[in-house]
Amino acid sequence: MNREEVSIGREPSNEISVLDSSVSRRHCLIRKEGEAFQIRDLESRNGTFVNGVPLKERTLEHTDQIQIGSSVLVFLTSDASRESSSSVQLDGAGPGGPTVLLRKEDALYLKPPEEFANVQEFANLPVTARGVRELNALSNFSRAVNSVRTVEALQKKVLESLLEVAPAVRAAILLTDESTGEFTSVLGWDRNLGPNQPVHVSQTIAAHVLEEGVAVLCNDIPEDADFHAAESLVTPGIRSVLAVPLAVFDKTIGLLYLDADDPKMKFDRGLLELVTALGNVAALAIENARHFEWLEGENRRLRQELNIEHNMVGESPAMREVYKFISKVATRESSVLIWGESGTGKELVARAIHRNSGRAEKPFAAINCAAIAETLLESEFFGHEKGAFTGAVAQKRGKLELADGGTVFLDEIGELALPLQSKLLRVLQEREVERVGGTRTIKLDIRLVAATNRDLKAAVQSGTFREDLYYRLNVVSIRAPALRERREDISLLASYFTARSAEKVNRRVMGISPTARACLMRYDWPGNVRELENAIERAVVLGSSEVILPEDLPDAVAEEAVPGDETVTPLHNAVREAKKQVICRAIEQAGENYTEAAKALGVHPNHLFRLVRTLGLKPKRQR
Repeated sequence: MNREEVSIGREPSNEISVLDSSVSRRHCLIRKEGEAFQIRDLESRNGTFVNGVPLKERTLEHTDQIQIGSSVLVFLTSDASRESSSSVQLDGAGPGGPTVLLRKEDALYLKPPEEFANVQEFANLPVTARGVRELNALSNFSRAVNSVRTVEALQKKVLESLLEVAPAVRAAILLTDESTGEFTSVLGWDRNLGPNQPVHVSQTIAAHVLEEGVAVLCNDIPEDADFHAAESLVTPGIRSVLAVPLAVFDKTIGLLYLDADDPKMKFDRGLLELVTALGNVAALAIENARHFEWLEGENRRLRQELNIEHNMVGESPAMREVYKFISKVATRESSVLIWGESGTGKELVARAIHRNSGRAEKPFAAINCAAIAETLLESEFFGHEKGAFTGAVAQKRGKLELADGGTVFLDEIGELALPLQSKLLRVLQEREVERVGGTRTIKLDIRLVAATNRDLKAAVQSGTFREDLYYRLNVVSIRAPALRERREDISLLASYFTARSAEKVNRRVMGISPTARACLMRYDWPGNVRELENAIERAVVLGSSEVILPEDLPDAVAEEAVPGDETVTPLHNAVREAKKQVICRAIEQAGENYTEAAKALGVHPNHLFRLVRTLGLKPKRQR
């Protein structure tokens, strides 16, 4: 007993409610006093008895029997018999008395006709009234359990049905975990008291059933010496026990357990056969219900993951990880750091986090730390008072203050100057700001989401970024994947940008030609999604046909056409050959110095290297 006080009575408000008209509304009370437990009668109508003796108040001892009305409760101390949070409790008793073992392959109801000696033997099986009843019970049981979908409801249905066909007082179902073998679900049912009642299960019998996969029937338990040490069985006077495995596809997933305390109601071989057959049907239904629940849970998880609101386009595994991250962190209040190359859509991730959070109806303030002059950033962040500096002709509220209750997105946080880093850290710690030139402290309720394309760890090591601020920002982080890492999204993004750009410039564009799409797919996109969007918008504006062609794309992208492709136009081939000649001549004149050659051509060295690769050129030293 873990509680200090437990009341017993007929009212549902009692910790132990007994639905018996002979029990008073509040019948008795068990209270813990020091290390002992006292029971006190609450002036009940029919009195409280302990071990057959009426009382007003007394100290309870281990195994005392408490009788209230027609119900008898057994008091067990936690030291002598550790209580379980479930309604099934295991003890160490093993099988005793006359024991019958039944293997699945020997069960009459589970044996297929071809396994009998001959067809005539099967046809000549005796037809008895009990056999007809059992077959009818088996048929009804199959219909009943197969109409239930959840494991919890199915367990209750199985136990309820078992007590209808078996002369047992108590029934239990125990399900195991396939990987650990531990019990993951247990449920007990008392014929007189209903479900969720304590049922003591012999641990030795349970282990034998699970390990050997055999059904066990045991009668005359008190006469067997093996049970004298098991008070959980002897005290309630259990006379018979029956346990059958729940097996499906050669895998045991649990067991059914029945017991009875009436000497006249012994279990027999026929009941063992029937319960074994019922267990076989129940096992398949439970396994199906488990699988069904797993599928429902997986479906809910995927819906939650994919039903987030966002403006991002992509179905690749990399983007699914981003969506999953958003679904997990959006409802939290933690600071988020989004890192990745420029143009990967970090602000879209930040906006999706805000949109799916509890702050969605509040402001979203975006500040680009690299786009605002350092001298103006402090005023942009915190605001200023009138006259705080030259030009401050009026009071101005900062973006942090304006975003109160919402989300602040700091883009390119790695570009923030050290003095401002210190002030931002104070805001994150104290959740308050002071305007430039002001003295009044303003309380803030904001969530911070930051983004960077720099390696902040390296910046911390070089001393250009505060370590304490880094850890404040990097509570949870996500990397926005580069476009070349999710090439399966390029075509989808290109089609999306084509439709949007065509609508924007009011021009009819039906799509992208296969050759142009091949160019898009092969290009590395160093500028990521932003570069792709600009390339498509350029093609829509400059193109002259209803589809985007390779010549409509930027030169660097168009060079990615497949060599020898028959769909490439003669003009494109001529331009390609001319470029080869110009580049080769520039490299030769620069003495194979690619940096000097790039300078002469007016392009970045990286661009020149990419052109050499895509055009299939080889330097003289490699020829």
